[in-house]
Amino acid sequence: MRSWTIEEWRRPGPTARQRRSDLWTGFAVAAVAVFSLFLLRSTGYYHSDHAPAIPEQIFWAVVTTLPLAWRRRFPDVVAVVISVCFIIAQVRFSQEQMITTYALFAAIYTLGAWGPDRQRARIVRLVIIAVMFAWLTVSYALYRDIIAVSTSDASGELPQFWSAIFVGYLQNVVYFGFTYLMGDAAWHSVWRRHQLEEQAAELRAAQEAAAGRAVLDERVRIARELHDVVAHHVSVMGIQASACRRALTKDPEKAVTALTAIEHGARTAVDELRRMLGALRASTPVAVEGPGAGIDRIEEIADRAREAGLEVHFGTYGEPAALPDSLSQAAYRIVQESVTNTLKHAQAGTLDIRVRYLAGELELDVADDGRGGTGAGSSGMGLIGMRERVTVHDGTLEAGRRSTGGFRVRVRLPYSSTVGSTA
Repeated sequence: MRSWTIEEWRRPGPTARQRRSDLWTGFAVAAVAVFSLFLLRSTGYYHSDHAPAIPEQIFWAVVTTLPLAWRRRFPDVVAVVISVCFIIAQVRFSQEQMITTYALFAAIYTLGAWGPDRQRARIVRLVIIAVMFAWLTVSYALYRDIIAVSTSDASGELPQFWSAIFVGYLQNVVYFGFTYLMGDAAWHSVWRRHQLEEQAAELRAAQEAAAGRAVLDERVRIARELHDVVAHHVSVMGIQASACRRALTKDPEKAVTALTAIEHGARTAVDELRRMLGALRASTPVAVEGPGAGIDRIEEIADRAREAGLEVHFGTYGEPAALPDSLSQAAYRIVQESVTNTLKHAQAGTLDIRVRYLAGELELDVADDGRGGTGAGSSGMGLIGMRERVTVHDGTLEAGRRSTGGFRVRVRLPYSSTVGSTA
Protein backbone atom coordinates (compact mmCIF):
# COMPACT_ATOMS: atom_id res chain seq x y z
CA MET A 1 0.00 0.00 0.00
CA ARG A 2 1.48 3.34 -1.09
CA SER A 3 2.03 5.97 1.60
CA TRP A 4 1.12 9.39 0.19
CA THR A 5 2.74 12.62 1.35
CA ILE A 6 0.50 15.49 2.30
CA GLU A 7 1.22 17.28 -0.98
CA GLU A 8 0.80 14.20 -3.18
CA TRP A 9 -2.50 13.05 -1.73
CA ARG A 10 -5.64 13.89 -3.64
CA ARG A 11 -8.91 14.10 -1.77
CA PRO A 12 -11.55 11.86 -3.34
CA GLY A 13 -14.23 13.75 -5.26
CA PRO A 14 -17.72 14.33 -3.88
CA THR A 15 -20.16 11.45 -3.75
CA ALA A 16 -23.38 11.41 -5.76
CA ARG A 17 -25.29 12.45 -2.65
CA GLN A 18 -22.95 15.39 -2.06
CA ARG A 19 -23.29 16.50 -5.67
CA ARG A 20 -27.08 16.45 -5.40
CA SER A 21 -26.85 18.39 -2.15
CA ASP A 22 -24.65 21.02 -3.80
CA LEU A 23 -27.07 21.33 -6.71
CA TRP A 24 -30.01 22.06 -4.43
CA THR A 25 -27.86 24.39 -2.32
CA GLY A 26 -26.83 26.43 -5.36
CA PHE A 27 -30.41 26.93 -6.51
CA ALA A 28 -31.57 27.74 -2.99
CA VAL A 29 -28.81 30.32 -2.43
CA ALA A 30 -29.57 31.93 -5.81
CA ALA A 31 -33.25 32.20 -4.86
CA VAL A 32 -32.36 33.73 -1.48
CA ALA A 33 -30.02 36.17 -3.22
CA VAL A 34 -32.84 37.37 -5.50
CA PHE A 35 -35.17 37.74 -2.50
CA SER A 36 -32.43 39.62 -0.62
CA LEU A 37 -32.03 41.94 -3.60
CA PHE A 38 -35.66 43.04 -3.39
CA LEU A 39 -35.39 43.49 0.39
CA LEU A 40 -32.27 45.63 0.06
CA ARG A 41 -33.84 47.72 -2.69
CA SER A 42 -36.90 48.26 -0.51
CA THR A 43 -34.85 49.35 2.51
CA GLY A 44 -32.52 51.57 0.48
CA TYR A 45 -29.30 49.73 1.31
CA TYR A 46 -26.49 50.14 -1.26
CA HIS A 47 -28.69 52.55 -3.22
CA SER A 48 -26.92 54.43 -5.97
CA ASP A 49 -27.96 56.62 -8.85
CA HIS A 50 -25.71 54.45 -11.04
CA ALA A 51 -27.51 51.21 -10.18
CA PRO A 52 -28.62 49.23 -13.27
CA ALA A 53 -32.15 48.10 -14.01
CA ILE A 54 -33.68 45.37 -11.89
CA PRO A 55 -33.25 42.58 -14.50
CA GLU A 56 -29.50 43.16 -14.60
CA GLN A 57 -29.27 43.19 -10.81
CA ILE A 58 -31.18 39.91 -10.70
CA PHE A 59 -28.76 38.53 -13.28
CA TRP A 60 -25.69 39.45 -11.19
CA ALA A 61 -27.27 38.06 -8.02
CA VAL A 62 -27.92 34.74 -9.77
CA VAL A 63 -24.59 34.30 -11.59
CA THR A 64 -22.66 35.16 -8.41
CA THR A 65 -24.42 32.52 -6.32
CA LEU A 66 -25.70 29.77 -8.64
CA PRO A 67 -22.18 28.33 -9.36
CA LEU A 68 -22.22 27.02 -5.76
CA ALA A 69 -24.25 24.15 -7.24
CA TRP A 70 -20.95 22.76 -8.57
CA ARG A 71 -18.65 23.96 -5.78
CA ARG A 72 -17.26 20.53 -4.79
CA ARG A 73 -17.01 19.14 -8.31
CA PHE A 74 -15.06 22.12 -9.73
CA PRO A 75 -13.92 24.13 -6.69
CA ASP A 76 -11.24 26.17 -8.45
CA VAL A 77 -13.46 27.12 -11.41
CA VAL A 78 -16.38 28.02 -9.16
CA ALA A 79 -14.19 30.20 -6.93
CA VAL A 80 -12.83 32.11 -9.92
CA VAL A 81 -16.25 32.57 -11.55
CA ILE A 82 -17.90 33.81 -8.36
CA SER A 83 -14.98 36.17 -7.66
CA VAL A 84 -15.13 37.71 -11.12
CA CYS A 85 -18.93 38.07 -11.02
CA PHE A 86 -18.74 39.56 -7.52
CA ILE A 87 -16.38 42.33 -8.63
CA ILE A 88 -18.34 43.04 -11.82
CA ALA A 89 -21.58 43.25 -9.81
CA GLN A 90 -19.99 45.83 -7.52
CA VAL A 91 -18.64 47.78 -10.47
CA ARG A 92 -22.20 47.81 -11.87
CA PHE A 93 -23.57 48.97 -8.46
CA SER A 94 -25.80 45.94 -7.99
CA GLN A 95 -27.54 46.32 -4.65
CA GLU A 96 -27.32 42.63 -3.65
CA GLN A 97 -24.01 42.55 -1.75
CA MET A 98 -24.94 40.48 1.31
CA ILE A 99 -25.71 36.94 0.05
CA THR A 100 -23.16 37.29 -2.76
CA THR A 101 -20.49 38.09 -0.15
CA TYR A 102 -21.34 34.86 1.70
CA ALA A 103 -21.23 32.98 -1.61
CA LEU A 104 -17.73 34.33 -2.24
CA PHE A 105 -16.55 33.18 1.17
CA ALA A 106 -18.17 29.74 0.64
CA ALA A 107 -16.41 29.37 -2.73
CA ILE A 108 -12.99 30.24 -1.24
CA TYR A 109 -13.60 27.88 1.70
CA THR A 110 -14.65 25.04 -0.63
CA LEU A 111 -11.52 25.49 -2.74
CA GLY A 112 -9.41 25.14 0.41
CA ALA A 113 -11.32 22.10 1.64
CA TRP A 114 -11.83 20.26 -1.68
CA GLY A 115 -9.16 21.51 -4.07
CA PRO A 116 -7.60 18.34 -5.58
CA ASP A 117 -4.25 20.01 -6.28
CA ARG A 118 -3.05 21.60 -3.06
CA GLN A 119 -0.53 23.91 -4.67
CA ARG A 120 -3.02 25.17 -7.25
CA ALA A 121 -5.72 25.58 -4.60
CA ARG A 122 -3.33 27.62 -2.48
CA ILE A 123 -2.26 29.83 -5.37
CA VAL A 124 -5.80 30.42 -6.67
CA ARG A 125 -7.07 31.40 -3.22
CA LEU A 126 -4.17 33.78 -2.61
CA VAL A 127 -4.66 35.38 -6.03
CA ILE A 128 -8.41 35.81 -5.41
CA ILE A 129 -7.77 37.39 -2.01
CA ALA A 130 -5.08 39.65 -3.46
CA VAL A 131 -7.42 40.75 -6.26
CA MET A 132 -10.18 41.44 -3.74
CA PHE A 133 -7.90 43.69 -1.70
CA ALA A 134 -6.71 45.40 -4.86
CA TRP A 135 -10.32 46.02 -5.85
CA LEU A 136 -11.04 47.31 -2.31
CA THR A 137 -8.16 49.77 -2.64
CA VAL A 138 -9.32 50.91 -6.08
CA SER A 139 -12.91 51.34 -4.85
CA TYR A 140 -11.72 53.49 -1.97
CA ALA A 141 -9.79 55.65 -4.40
CA LEU A 142 -12.69 55.90 -6.89
CA TYR A 143 -15.44 56.50 -4.38
CA ARG A 144 -13.64 58.60 -1.78
CA ASP A 145 -16.33 61.29 -1.86
CA ILE A 146 -19.08 58.74 -1.18
CA ILE A 147 -17.13 57.35 1.79
CA ALA A 148 -16.60 60.85 3.16
CA VAL A 149 -20.32 61.64 2.97
CA SER A 150 -21.31 58.34 4.63
CA THR A 151 -19.00 59.09 7.59
CA SER A 152 -19.89 62.77 8.04
CA ASP A 153 -21.83 62.15 11.26
CA ALA A 154 -19.04 60.19 12.95
CA SER A 155 -18.17 61.16 16.55
CA GLY A 156 -14.95 59.23 17.16
CA GLU A 157 -11.49 60.47 18.15
CA LEU A 158 -9.68 59.30 14.99
CA PRO A 159 -9.83 60.75 11.48
CA GLN A 160 -13.15 59.71 9.96
CA PHE A 161 -12.07 58.86 6.44
CA TRP A 162 -9.00 56.84 7.36
CA SER A 163 -10.87 55.09 10.14
CA ALA A 164 -13.51 53.97 7.64
CA ILE A 165 -10.81 52.66 5.31
CA PHE A 166 -9.02 50.85 8.14
CA VAL A 167 -12.27 49.24 9.30
CA GLY A 168 -12.91 48.02 5.75
CA TYR A 169 -9.46 46.48 5.48
CA LEU A 170 -9.71 44.94 8.97
CA GLN A 171 -13.07 43.34 8.19
CA ASN A 172 -11.76 41.86 4.97
CA VAL A 173 -8.58 40.56 6.61
CA VAL A 174 -10.68 38.80 9.24
CA TYR A 175 -13.20 37.43 6.73
CA PHE A 176 -10.72 36.20 4.14
CA GLY A 177 -8.19 34.96 6.70
CA PHE A 178 -10.84 33.00 8.56
CA THR A 179 -12.19 31.52 5.31
CA TYR A 180 -8.71 30.55 4.11
CA LEU A 181 -7.71 28.89 7.38
CA MET A 182 -11.03 27.06 7.80
CA GLY A 183 -10.71 25.60 4.31
CA ASP A 184 -7.23 24.31 5.09
CA ALA A 185 -8.41 22.94 8.44
CA ALA A 186 -11.22 21.00 6.75
CA TRP A 187 -8.82 19.52 4.19
CA HIS A 188 -6.30 18.52 6.87
CA SER A 189 -9.07 16.88 8.87
CA VAL A 190 -9.94 14.68 5.89
CA TRP A 191 -6.22 13.98 5.33
CA ARG A 192 -5.79 12.82 8.93
CA ARG A 193 -8.87 10.60 8.61
CA HIS A 194 -7.38 9.12 5.43
CA GLN A 195 -4.13 8.41 7.26
CA LEU A 196 -6.02 6.69 10.06
CA GLU A 197 -7.93 4.58 7.53
CA GLU A 198 -4.67 3.64 5.79
CA GLN A 199 -3.06 2.72 9.09
CA ALA A 200 -6.12 0.68 10.05
CA ALA A 201 -5.99 -1.13 6.69
CA GLU A 202 -2.27 -1.81 7.13
CA LEU A 203 -2.93 -3.07 10.65
CA ARG A 204 -5.67 -5.39 9.40
CA ALA A 205 -3.37 -6.68 6.65
CA ALA A 206 -0.58 -7.22 9.17
CA GLN A 207 -2.97 -9.03 11.50
CA GLU A 208 -4.18 -11.25 8.67
CA ALA A 209 -0.59 -11.99 7.66
CA ALA A 210 0.33 -12.72 11.28
CA ALA A 211 -2.70 -14.98 11.60
CA GLY A 212 -1.66 -16.81 8.42
CA ARG A 213 1.88 -17.22 9.71
CA ALA A 214 0.54 -18.42 13.04
CA VAL A 215 -1.58 -21.05 11.30
CA LEU A 216 1.41 -22.17 9.23
CA ASP A 217 3.67 -22.24 12.30
CA GLU A 218 1.06 -24.25 14.17
CA ARG A 219 0.79 -26.75 11.32
CA VAL A 220 4.58 -27.12 11.24
CA ARG A 221 4.66 -27.54 15.01
CA ILE A 222 1.96 -30.20 14.93
CA ALA A 223 3.77 -32.03 12.14
CA ARG A 224 7.00 -31.90 14.14
CA GLU A 225 5.34 -33.17 17.30
CA LEU A 226 3.60 -35.99 15.47
CA HIS A 227 6.88 -36.95 13.87
CA ASP A 228 8.88 -36.77 17.09
CA VAL A 229 6.35 -38.48 19.34
CA VAL A 230 4.65 -41.05 17.14
CA ALA A 231 7.52 -41.97 14.85
CA HIS A 232 9.74 -42.80 17.81
CA HIS A 233 7.29 -45.21 19.39
CA VAL A 234 6.27 -46.75 16.06
CA SER A 235 9.93 -47.29 15.12
CA VAL A 236 10.59 -49.05 18.42
CA MET A 237 7.44 -51.13 17.98
CA GLY A 238 8.53 -52.14 14.49
CA ILE A 239 11.93 -53.32 15.70
CA GLN A 240 10.35 -55.15 18.62
CA ALA A 241 7.85 -56.82 16.29
CA SER A 242 10.71 -57.99 14.06
CA ALA A 243 12.57 -59.37 17.11
CA CYS A 244 9.37 -61.06 18.30
CA ARG A 245 8.84 -62.72 14.91
CA ARG A 246 12.40 -64.13 14.93
CA ALA A 247 12.22 -65.30 18.55
CA LEU A 248 8.64 -66.61 18.50
CA THR A 249 9.61 -70.26 17.96
CA LYS A 250 13.17 -70.26 19.27
CA ASP A 251 12.83 -68.19 22.46
CA PRO A 252 9.19 -67.68 23.50
CA GLU A 253 10.22 -65.80 26.67
CA LYS A 254 12.09 -63.23 24.61
CA ALA A 255 9.10 -62.96 22.27
CA VAL A 256 6.84 -62.21 25.25
CA THR A 257 9.25 -59.47 26.36
CA ALA A 258 9.16 -57.95 22.89
CA LEU A 259 5.35 -58.10 22.77
CA THR A 260 5.18 -56.41 26.18
CA ALA A 261 7.42 -53.64 24.88
CA ILE A 262 5.21 -53.31 21.79
CA GLU A 263 2.11 -53.07 23.98
CA HIS A 264 3.75 -50.38 26.15
CA GLY A 265 4.90 -48.42 23.11
CA ALA A 266 1.45 -48.57 21.51
CA ARG A 267 -0.23 -47.29 24.66
CA THR A 268 2.31 -44.52 25.02
CA ALA A 269 1.85 -43.46 21.38
CA VAL A 270 -1.95 -43.46 21.75
CA ASP A 271 -1.71 -41.40 24.96
CA GLU A 272 0.56 -38.89 23.25
CA LEU A 273 -1.80 -38.66 20.27
CA ARG A 274 -4.82 -38.21 22.54
CA ARG A 275 -3.06 -35.44 24.45
CA MET A 276 -2.08 -33.57 21.28
CA LEU A 277 -5.55 -33.89 19.74
CA GLY A 278 -7.07 -32.64 22.99
CA ALA A 279 -4.82 -29.61 22.85
CA LEU A 280 -5.89 -28.94 19.25
CA ARG A 281 -9.59 -29.13 20.16
CA ALA A 282 -9.24 -26.89 23.21
CA SER A 283 -10.78 -23.41 22.92
CA THR A 284 -7.87 -21.90 24.85
CA PRO A 285 -4.14 -22.39 24.16
CA VAL A 286 -2.84 -25.59 25.73
CA ALA A 287 0.77 -26.69 25.80
CA VAL A 288 1.20 -29.73 23.61
CA GLU A 289 4.11 -31.07 25.55
CA GLY A 290 3.32 -32.35 28.99
CA PRO A 291 5.56 -31.87 32.01
CA GLY A 292 6.69 -35.50 31.84
CA ALA A 293 8.62 -35.02 28.60
CA GLY A 294 11.79 -33.54 30.04
CA ILE A 295 15.51 -34.12 30.33
CA ASP A 296 15.00 -36.34 33.38
CA ARG A 297 13.27 -38.91 31.14
CA ILE A 298 16.05 -39.25 28.57
CA GLU A 299 17.20 -42.45 30.28
CA GLU A 300 13.80 -43.99 29.41
CA ILE A 301 14.64 -43.42 25.75
CA ALA A 302 17.87 -45.32 26.30
CA ASP A 303 15.95 -48.14 27.96
CA ARG A 304 13.54 -48.43 25.02
CA ALA A 305 16.51 -48.54 22.65
CA ARG A 306 17.98 -51.41 24.69
CA GLU A 307 14.65 -53.21 24.51
CA ALA A 308 14.83 -52.80 20.76
CA GLY A 309 18.10 -54.75 20.71
CA LEU A 310 20.75 -52.03 20.73
CA GLU A 311 23.72 -51.92 23.06
CA VAL A 312 23.20 -48.53 24.69
CA HIS A 313 25.68 -46.54 26.76
CA PHE A 314 24.05 -43.68 28.64
CA GLY A 315 25.79 -41.16 30.84
CA THR A 316 25.15 -37.78 32.48
CA TYR A 317 28.21 -35.62 33.17
CA GLY A 318 28.65 -32.46 35.16
CA GLU A 319 26.49 -30.99 37.88
CA PRO A 320 22.83 -31.14 36.76
CA ALA A 321 21.29 -27.67 36.61
CA ALA A 322 17.69 -26.57 36.89
CA LEU A 323 16.53 -25.90 33.34
CA PRO A 324 13.50 -24.02 32.01
CA ASP A 325 10.68 -26.38 31.04
CA SER A 326 10.90 -25.43 27.36
CA LEU A 327 14.62 -26.18 27.24
CA SER A 328 14.21 -29.45 29.12
CA GLN A 329 11.44 -30.59 26.78
CA ALA A 330 13.45 -29.57 23.70
CA ALA A 331 16.43 -31.63 24.96
CA TYR A 332 14.18 -34.66 25.45
CA ARG A 333 12.69 -34.38 21.94
CA ILE A 334 16.10 -33.90 20.30
CA VAL A 335 17.49 -37.06 21.91
CA GLN A 336 14.28 -38.91 21.12
CA GLU A 337 14.46 -37.98 17.44
CA SER A 338 18.16 -38.87 17.25
CA VAL A 339 17.46 -42.33 18.69
CA THR A 340 14.48 -42.75 16.36
CA ASN A 341 16.70 -42.05 13.35
CA THR A 342 19.20 -44.61 14.59
CA LEU A 343 16.51 -47.26 15.01
CA LYS A 344 14.91 -46.56 11.63
CA HIS A 345 17.88 -45.98 9.36
CA ALA A 346 21.30 -46.64 10.89
CA GLN A 347 21.33 -50.46 11.14
CA ALA A 348 23.45 -49.88 14.24
CA GLY A 349 24.45 -52.24 17.01
CA THR A 350 25.73 -49.73 19.55
CA LEU A 351 24.30 -46.39 20.66
CA ASP A 352 26.04 -43.85 22.86
CA ILE A 353 23.93 -41.13 24.60
CA ARG A 354 25.70 -38.49 26.65
CA VAL A 355 24.22 -35.51 28.48
CA ARG A 356 26.79 -32.94 29.62
CA TYR A 357 26.21 -29.92 31.83
CA LEU A 358 28.89 -27.43 30.82
CA ALA A 359 29.43 -23.86 31.96
CA GLY A 360 26.14 -22.24 30.90
CA GLU A 361 25.49 -24.85 28.20
CA LEU A 362 23.71 -28.17 27.93
CA GLU A 363 25.37 -30.56 25.50
CA LEU A 364 23.55 -33.55 24.02
CA ASP A 365 25.67 -36.12 22.21
CA VAL A 366 24.06 -39.09 20.45
CA ALA A 367 26.28 -41.35 18.32
CA ASP A 368 25.88 -44.80 16.76
CA ASP A 369 28.08 -47.24 14.82
CA GLY A 370 25.58 -47.85 12.04
CA ARG A 371 25.92 -47.58 8.29
CA GLY A 372 22.68 -45.94 7.24
CA GLY A 373 23.06 -42.46 8.63
CA THR A 374 19.79 -40.60 9.04
CA GLY A 375 18.21 -42.29 6.09
CA ALA A 376 16.78 -38.93 5.07
CA GLY A 377 19.72 -36.72 4.35
CA SER A 378 20.17 -33.22 5.74
CA SER A 379 16.64 -32.29 4.71
CA GLY A 380 14.95 -35.09 6.66
CA MET A 381 11.92 -34.22 8.75
CA GLY A 382 13.72 -35.27 11.92
CA LEU A 383 16.71 -33.02 11.39
CA ILE A 384 14.41 -30.12 10.43
CA GLY A 385 12.55 -30.51 13.70
CA MET A 386 15.82 -30.64 15.63
CA ARG A 387 17.11 -27.50 13.91
CA GLU A 388 13.89 -25.66 14.73
CA ARG A 389 14.14 -26.57 18.39
CA VAL A 390 17.82 -25.64 18.54
CA THR A 391 17.19 -22.31 16.79
CA VAL A 392 14.44 -21.37 19.24
CA HIS A 393 16.93 -21.73 22.10
CA ASP A 394 19.86 -20.03 20.27
CA GLY A 395 21.84 -23.26 20.26
CA THR A 396 24.06 -25.05 17.76
CA LEU A 397 23.53 -28.36 15.97
CA GLU A 398 26.14 -30.65 14.42
CA ALA A 399 24.91 -33.72 12.56
CA GLY A 400 26.83 -35.97 10.20
CA ARG A 401 28.79 -39.14 9.65
CA ARG A 402 31.73 -39.92 11.86
CA SER A 403 35.13 -40.66 10.44
CA THR A 404 35.19 -43.93 12.40
CA GLY A 405 31.78 -44.95 11.08
CA GLY A 406 28.27 -44.30 12.20
CA PHE A 407 26.31 -41.11 12.64
CA ARG A 408 26.54 -38.44 15.31
CA VAL A 409 24.26 -35.65 16.51
CA ARG A 410 25.70 -33.10 18.90
CA VAL A 411 23.68 -30.18 20.20
CA ARG A 412 24.62 -27.33 22.51
CA LEU A 413 21.86 -25.31 24.17
CA PRO A 414 22.79 -22.27 26.28
CA TYR A 415 20.93 -21.66 29.52
CA SER A 416 21.10 -19.29 32.45
CA SER A 417 22.21 -20.82 35.68
CA THR A 418 19.84 -18.50 37.59
CA VAL A 419 16.69 -19.83 35.86
CA GLY A 420 14.96 -22.73 37.50
CA SER A 421 12.42 -25.18 36.21
CA THR A 422 8.81 -24.50 36.98
CA ALA A 423 7.90 -28.19 36.73
